[in-house]
Amino acid sequence: MGRGTVSRVINGSSKVSEHTRSAVEAAVVELGYVPNRAARALAANRTDAIALVIPEPEARFFAEPYFSEVVRGVGSALAETEVQLVLTLAGSDRERRRLSQYLSGHRVDGVLLVSVHAGDPLPELLAELGIPTVISGRRSAAEPLPSVDSDNLGGAAEAVSHLLDRGRRAIATITGPLDVYGAQCRLDGYRHALAATGHRADEGLIAVGDFTEEGGRRAMRELLERRPGLDAVFAASDVMAAGARLELRAAGRRIPEDVALVGFDDSVVARHMDPPLTSVRQPIEEMGRTMARVLLARIGGDAGGGAAVVLPNRLVVRESS
Repeated sequence: MGRGTVSRVINGSSKVSEHTRSAVEAAVVELGYVPNRAARALAANRTDAIALVIPEPEARFFAEPYFSEVVRGVGSALAETEVQLVLTLAGSDRERRRLSQYLSGHRVDGVLLVSVHAGDPLPELLAELGIPTVISGRRSAAEPLPSVDSDNLGGAAEAVSHLLDRGRRAIATITGPLDVYGAQCRLDGYRHALAATGHRADEGLIAVGDFTEEGGRRAMRELLERRPGLDAVFAASDVMAAGARLELRAAGRRIPEDVALVGFDDSVVARHMDPPLTSVRQPIEEMGRTMARVLLARIGGDAGGGAAVVLPNRLVVRESS
């Protein structure tokens, strides 16, 4: 019996007879044979590893619960496989240069990209290298890469509609960085909800943040200076809502009596705030799982699967609004 026949049986090929399969399987049990994963990967021109690349500074990665939930979701999808996960932060120029060298060596079979800003050269580099890639959060409506996202526009619109239903009329928003398409979509959702009820967006009630607590606090300070009569705030992340809460309290504003507050993500931050924060729940862990599954399918040759996946959000109402 040739090595090729044995290999086909071990790799699950259907191109062998039942008699041959039984004979090989019996020999495998008798000899206690264990396949050499490294050799198999080398023969198949595979590394059995994928990279999760987050082009953000280390400080933001550890401060923002969003990222840990993505990692958890990716890990749970890979637990069903023999593929290893390589986590890489690339928030500085030096880290990006090192990452480029690493990826140029084709040390991974594919890449998951999370939190990509407009103009980031990483997606183009991966395309040039021919490395299968899935992106979390499109860079634009015309994103060419396979992507997994949540309904940012719809989630933001639901949050603002909730505030309008509660009788709030001077509704401010703290956006994320507007070179992130998801942040743009959340701002669009804010505008759409106001327009749907005949209200025009007041540009003085819009402040740009950066998805950090300090950024949320700074934006809230600007809003109070410009529009002291505001009665509600929609923050584009829970972490920024936490910063806004600190500034509102410092200004003597009660939540929700004076100012209602809503966040986005429904992270652990929302549940542990005082009062607990109304927030748009993103299925972040499911997004991570879906990204990993789409990437594995593409590595396996399914180039058309999962071109753009958008998962639904839902509003979780708590005492802050």
